[in-house]
Amino acid sequence: MDDISIKEAFNLKREYFDNGNTKSYDFRFHKLQILKDAIKRYELEIVDALYKDLHKSDFEAFTSEIGFVYDEINYIMKHLKSWMKPKKVATPVTTYPAKSYLYSEPLGVVLIVGPWNYPFHLLMAPLVGAIAAGNCAILKPSNQANNTAKVVEKIITEIFDEEYISVIQGPGSILGNMLIEKFRFDHIFFTGSERVGKEVLKMAAAHLTPVTLELGGKSPAIVDKNTNLDLAAKRLTTAKYYNAGQTCVAPDYLLVHEDVKEDFLKIMIKYIKDFFGDNPRESKDLGRIINEKRFDVLKGFLDEGHVIVGGESNREEKYIAPTIIDGIDLDSAIMQEEIFGPILPVMTYKDTDQIIKVVRKNRYPLALYLFTNDKELEDFIIERIEFGGGCINNGLLHLLNSKLPFGGVGNSGMGNYHGRYSFDRFSHKKSILKSHKNIDMPLRYPPYSEGQLNLVKKVMK
Repeated sequence: MDDISIKEAFNLKREYFDNGNTKSYDFRFHKLQILKDAIKRYELEIVDALYKDLHKSDFEAFTSEIGFVYDEINYIMKHLKSWMKPKKVATPVTTYPAKSYLYSEPLGVVLIVGPWNYPFHLLMAPLVGAIAAGNCAILKPSNQANNTAKVVEKIITEIFDEEYISVIQGPGSILGNMLIEKFRFDHIFFTGSERVGKEVLKMAAAHLTPVTLELGGKSPAIVDKNTNLDLAAKRLTTAKYYNAGQTCVAPDYLLVHEDVKEDFLKIMIKYIKDFFGDNPRESKDLGRIINEKRFDVLKGFLDEGHVIVGGESNREEKYIAPTIIDGIDLDSAIMQEEIFGPILPVMTYKDTDQIIKVVRKNRYPLALYLFTNDKELEDFIIERIEFGGGCINNGLLHLLNSKLPFGGVGNSGMGNYHGRYSFDRFSHKKSILKSHKNIDMPLRYPPYSEGQLNLVKKVMK
């Protein structure tokens, strides 16, 4: 797509929005229903595309991509009418007689940039929020998940007019000089790497465009000695190797208490075998790496430390076995960046000071998972470590609760969404104070007397 067609797509939406077409509840609700119905019609094509791009099983494709979007649409449709209503808030006596309200106002024309690891879910879920809030949108899918991107464009083109929502395909250069630098979007929602996120933020700053960044980070899984080791290993194994570890909130490394390390790893190895068989390469439930470039990066990590299970790979298939690596320290290359693959490095700790030291080496993880029965340790971790969100005694599942916001902190992102938070993310809260049209307070007008000042002091102190 060239500059002219992108400009036309943008200007059509600006005019469509400015004419007030997206403002009504009926319009928004109807568009959400149309989107849901279209996803149902194309469900098999979406699943097939996800398999071609990432070798996702039918179960993973539905639960993590399609089903999640259904849940998001259903929840938002259920609550949309009440969210759209002006909200009356308390009014201070100093403004009497008056009433105060908050109006949720759509932002305008928004840009949503999706990643390759969940190429349907992480493009459509923000779109649901943008529609609910009354915006027009341009979608930029990842060109690395090309099959899914084509299905997304097919769906959007079929159900929505170009003046309302459209898709722009192409390489990363479109994201930069052809989109963000040339057009003043009312909001940019980006999911991807920290490196690209910095560039998006820099380009958006030229237009003072607000940005939501959903990035990543090295999310720790901390296993205490006082926990159900079998259940912790079962849940952690599932969380780590889901989508072949290509999940922004995947457990990136294991920090296990030194007293239970050997027992815990034996149980994890057992569950890897239970879940994926003696030859994981033949398992229909294990995904593949997105491309050769990412494969080569991950393959390099296999040379570090000591592989205690897995380690097998095949570049032609972009296959890497579920792997656990021991003998890792904070200076190891695998601990310098987010892994984003089915490789789990292991480190140990003996006290809470060591936990803090290790986690803060890669500060502000997007997620944190703690497995413990110790309430004191649980409170300590939640209070002392900065992270986007997470689970106690489980992994990944906090994403499934529409009442919980999802987003990072510090290097792992800015802004959050899901459910009501998606509606708010794509809305402006307009503040309105309505004064009584007849009754007035002379106290506010000059010339001011000492009595007026004393009265104000009594009220405001």
